[in-house]
Amino acid sequence: MALTIHLTAALWALLAGISQLLAQKGTKLHKLVGWSWMTAMVIVAVSSFWLTGFMDLFWGYSPIHLLSIWILVCVAVSLYSARTSNIKRHRAFAMGAFYGVVGAGIGTLAPGRVIHQWLFG
Repeated sequence: MALTIHLTAALWALLAGISQLLAQKGTKLHKLVGWSWMTAMVIVAVSSFWLTGFMDLFWGYSPIHLLSIWILVCVAVSLYSARTSNIKRHRAFAMGAFYGVVGAGIGTLAPGRVIHQWLFG
C-alpha cells in the first residue's frame, strides 16, 4: 500500500511540477496547482519512510531517505517564502524540491529497484 501511495503521489508531483514550470506564475491556477504539488511532495517524502530495504545502512533506511527530509524542508521553506512574498526564495526551494523528485525518479531506474524490474524485467 505504501508503494502505491508513494508512486501515485510521485507521478502527480512530477506532472504538477512540470505544469508549474510551464504555466504563468502568481495566478489562481498557479496557487491551486502549487498547493496540490506541495501536498503530493509531502506525501511522497513521508511515504518513503515505509519503503525500506534497498540499501540497508541505517535500520533499513538509505541515503535516499535524506532526500525525503530535504524535500520536507524545501516544501516548508517554499511555502513560508511564498506567504511572506519572498518569491525568489520560494522559487529556489520549489525548484530544489522538484529537481530532487526528478533525480529520485531517475534513480528508480537503477538495476535492482522495483521500477527497473517493472519496466525492464
